[in-house]
Amino acid sequence: MPQIDSGLFAQMRTAMPEGACAFLRTADARDISYADMLARSGQFANCLTAAGLRTGDRLAVQVEKSAEALLLYLACLRVGAIFLPLNPSYVPAEMEYFLDDAGPACVVVAPEKESAIATIAKRGSSTLLTLGNDGRTGSVIGRARNMPEDFRDVARAPDDVAAILYTSGTTGRPKGAMLSQDNLASNALALRDLWRFSRADVLLHALPLYHTHGLFTATNTMLMAGASMILLPKFDVGEVLACLPQATAMMGVPTFYTRLLEDPRLTRGKAAHMRLFVCGSAPLLPETHRTWLARTGHAIVERYGMTETNMIASNPYDGERIAGTVGLPLPGVEIRIADPEGGAALPAGRIGMIELRGPNVFKGYWRKADQTKSAFREDGFFITGDLGKIDAFGVLHIVGRAKDLVISGGLNIYPREIEAEIDTVAGVVESAVIGVPHSDFGEAVTAIVVRSEGSTLREADVLAALSSRLANFKLPKRVLFADELPRSAMGKVQKNVLRDRHRTLYCS
Repeated sequence: MPQIDSGLFAQMRTAMPEGACAFLRTADARDISYADMLARSGQFANCLTAAGLRTGDRLAVQVEKSAEALLLYLACLRVGAIFLPLNPSYVPAEMEYFLDDAGPACVVVAPEKESAIATIAKRGSSTLLTLGNDGRTGSVIGRARNMPEDFRDVARAPDDVAAILYTSGTTGRPKGAMLSQDNLASNALALRDLWRFSRADVLLHALPLYHTHGLFTATNTMLMAGASMILLPKFDVGEVLACLPQATAMMGVPTFYTRLLEDPRLTRGKAAHMRLFVCGSAPLLPETHRTWLARTGHAIVERYGMTETNMIASNPYDGERIAGTVGLPLPGVEIRIADPEGGAALPAGRIGMIELRGPNVFKGYWRKADQTKSAFREDGFFITGDLGKIDAFGVLHIVGRAKDLVISGGLNIYPREIEAEIDTVAGVVESAVIGVPHSDFGEAVTAIVVRSEGSTLREADVLAALSSRLANFKLPKRVLFADELPRSAMGKVQKNVLRDRHRTLYCS
């Protein structure tokens, strides 16, 4: 019997409108219809096949965001190969690790990086192709131009791997999370329905394409709805505000919203036609949530996800969106709070390890069987490494990463609790709380604070404000000030960088 195609792209095709319906518009006002997308991704798929890419092979891509970069992803799905997106800022030494670990059959980089990657690619017997940052130059464009537009999509099964995304690697070397066709398809369908996307929607897409947020949460969901996108190469306040009147929805990270709020051009009228604002990848400060609602009339939908699981939970489309929470589990996803040591389930209100299982949970780490095994409980629940609690209404609250837990004087201290209090102090923009080695306490609670412009806030002022709000053992031993907090590409505060920066603070 012929294989029934239940792969991600096959499901996308069933939702696609026909003919000249818009797929995306680029920053330079190029319009690409769904018909154009199918034709051009077909040419790209033929190009990749001619270059030696086969079903089940890995395609590593390190290029800047462009419409053609997105077409390359879709072409990879059509070939039945495994997509491996890599941050364009990675240097050759980092690329060497990823390419050696993944063993891709083909590698696509920007033309200016070709010579630096050539030796690494050759050692791994990988075909090396190029795609310019403008999306219009490079060997992929030249080869694809002469290829047929028709391509017979390779049928895929739900459990076949569709993509490998490497985790951030804040502890140890990055690990490749294997995401199946059904992991991605089921999550996109759930988000489409939960957030009510339809063909009438236009998503303002300012996220990178090498991360699960921009590539899967945004792009896959839009394709499953047959919707369209405005594809910006990066987040720029002016560009976003200029494009906002043409959109109905936007997905972003907290930095997007804080920077937009700093611009007086953001008004209630500017956002009046918008249907949905979504935020994730890092915690959104409750103050940002409240200020955005007051300024625009829209309550941001916070959601929770991971590289290994896609999206896990979301605040509701209808009903109250509670600042500082990430809502309820997505349909089909089971979440529990467990004792970090023994794995026993904890009752509502207790803080513990967030664990989950469902169709969104990855297959495991590429070529790392032992680490895959240790990431799951025997009953199939994935151990996220995040600490949280579920309240009496079933709403999930994220407390922080387990590795960020501070143990001072033998007591467990959750940084998010202290940060939430510091962030309410007048003159504070944001804060990060870490544990720093201390000869007496083991770890000392230490706060790094970013002051608002013109603020004269002092360490003593912060400590005085906290003294009536927190138990003594939770009070920071020191409050330090910084112009900004170090962040990852997706806006997450890099507490490992802060811990390393201040590791000798209490040394005598």
